[in-house]
Amino acid sequence: MRYARQRWERLGTAVVVLVAATVLWQRRSDAQNNLVTATRKPAPAVTSNDLPLTLPLDRRPEWLRRDGIIMAGSWEPLLFRVRRDGSPGYTPSAEQREAYRREHSPEMVEQLKRLGVNFVMMHCYKGAGLQAERESMRDAVRFSKLCHDQGLHVGVYVYSGAFIWELFFKEMPEAEQWVVRDAEGRPVRYGRATYRYYWNRNHPDAQAFYRRIVRFAVEEIQTDLVHFDNYTVGPGWDANSVQRFRRYLGRTFSSEQLREIGIDDLTSAQPPGSDAAPLLRYAWDDFRCRSLAESYYAMSRYARSLRPDVLIECNPGGVGPWIRPPRDHGRLLQGGEAFWDEGRQPGFSNGTLRSHIRTYKVARSMNNMAFCYTTTPLAMAESMAFNLDCLGAICWFEYGRIVKRPGSREPVADELRPFIRFFRQRRELLREARVVADVAVLRSFSSQVFGGPRFARITSRVEEALIRNRVCFQIIHDHQLADLRPPTVLVLAGCVAMSDRQAEQIKRFVRQGGRLCVFGPLATHNQWMQPRQQPALDDLPKERVVHVEADGDPIAALERARDGGLSLRVDGPDGLCAELTEQPGRRLVHLVNYRTDRPAENVEVCVRTARGRAVRSIVLASPEHSADIRISFDQDGDRVCFVVPQVKTYEIAVVNWR
Repeated sequence: MRYARQRWERLGTAVVVLVAATVLWQRRSDAQNNLVTATRKPAPAVTSNDLPLTLPLDRRPEWLRRDGIIMAGSWEPLLFRVRRDGSPGYTPSAEQREAYRREHSPEMVEQLKRLGVNFVMMHCYKGAGLQAERESMRDAVRFSKLCHDQGLHVGVYVYSGAFIWELFFKEMPEAEQWVVRDAEGRPVRYGRATYRYYWNRNHPDAQAFYRRIVRFAVEEIQTDLVHFDNYTVGPGWDANSVQRFRRYLGRTFSSEQLREIGIDDLTSAQPPGSDAAPLLRYAWDDFRCRSLAESYYAMSRYARSLRPDVLIECNPGGVGPWIRPPRDHGRLLQGGEAFWDEGRQPGFSNGTLRSHIRTYKVARSMNNMAFCYTTTPLAMAESMAFNLDCLGAICWFEYGRIVKRPGSREPVADELRPFIRFFRQRRELLREARVVADVAVLRSFSSQVFGGPRFARITSRVEEALIRNRVCFQIIHDHQLADLRPPTVLVLAGCVAMSDRQAEQIKRFVRQGGRLCVFGPLATHNQWMQPRQQPALDDLPKERVVHVEADGDPIAALERARDGGLSLRVDGPDGLCAELTEQPGRRLVHLVNYRTDRPAENVEVCVRTARGRAVRSIVLASPEHSADIRISFDQDGDRVCFVVPQVKTYEIAVVNWR
């Protein structure tokens, strides 16, 4: 009944959009022009702060928990492609229109389904204006209906973070006041695309405009997910940003503190230059990160006010070695269920490991999915091992051609099909599996951003060592300290700057029986990187803390700190990585070989089981063999050891005790 009703609603909506879009946002009477409902209804302001943001796993749509996401993408409207591909204008050729029609055809949907796709990320609005994009918005309604009718779920691109100003300013001249500007007052451009200007996501008029787009996506397109792109540029030197920064300073610091950094009058305060007082520069970084997160929360709350279970996603890029303002994944990801990492494909060469493991670990610790281009068997293996409910974006289908990724001409390789099939057919190995983490590594915002590279590199070095040595760990951020519980070991690497509140949370964790593994100086400064007279955590019980030098051996230190030993030991070659998950009655050891030139042979594994449980069987499951393989094992108390004969790309060792 739900889809029957939606089909009738969408059919009517498509007709309304076709008739009305030429007059969207123009000053004509509603009687003369039957305007699109979603773009003409008042967009109510969202005032409640207690609406859910990141949905708990058990409150997400049933299809997501059951099937996960296997994504195909094509989210650029036709007029943008024309300009992107070198034309000085925006008018497509007849050939482009015909190819675009094939892209939106039932035949294309059928091809994607045969490939194994169950989710399409498609276009809605790019930034050229409702009048300019009326045709593609109409097409989005029709194509979404076609996908839903064929059992595919849909996500839509509702804004890019940048205007296509050549068109948009003709339709909305007032939008020139929404542009982010640099210190010289120039619009901040989208790289070399001079026809695109970044807009201020916190400008109230801009937010009101984009709430109309979100309403259209949720109510008319009936999207399952809303995609907000390019969360990479924060506030600038435009009037709105400067005014908001002044209010932030007034709320955050006392008059005495402001005078110490050279501000006697808030009405004249400006964003800092490189020669400004350190505290002012720190405040600017915090303000920029906070602003991006607040804008994301506002859009998330608004979308949820329209439909409580719609999924929300943004694109700040992947998680790097340390926090780089204005992007703070720890704050941003609290606003939704997914984010993008469009970085390089994983691999191993000349002793260097390239992976998305940091991205996946941050995502999973915050109940987010990570969207990556998974166009190789290794990338798919990595996503299955470390990601949550998502295989990734496996193809791009622009102009009716299915290729590996945007800008590629390569078709989807046949070697991917077993991995796609495995994700679909063996979901019971991945569904509702909880990550087992012996260790939590804190990414302290103040230490990494205000303390600078010296301290950020300490955290990064420890993370890298744990990844390369296959230690079960998660990456956490400041707001997650309060939820930490023993027996997880808290790693504080380079965490030199901490607030009194954070220090108290860590003390509470230790009083509960938790242990710390500390690398380098600890809590010697407050959250604004101002020196303390005495480090805030100097009075912890010495027997609960393993303290080593900044360049100390992370693995040896953790073995000392971890009471009862690590949950997983894997003896294998460099380039072999591991994750440990558990489901009722079993633990699953995920082994990913990043060395595509050779398999890992005779990998020795020891894994802890639930106390008092006798292991019944261990089987190996993989996309690279047609049937599961039962292997022998030895159990001593709660530790079971076995040998995996070979890991080509991906193996799951399923340790069953129920």
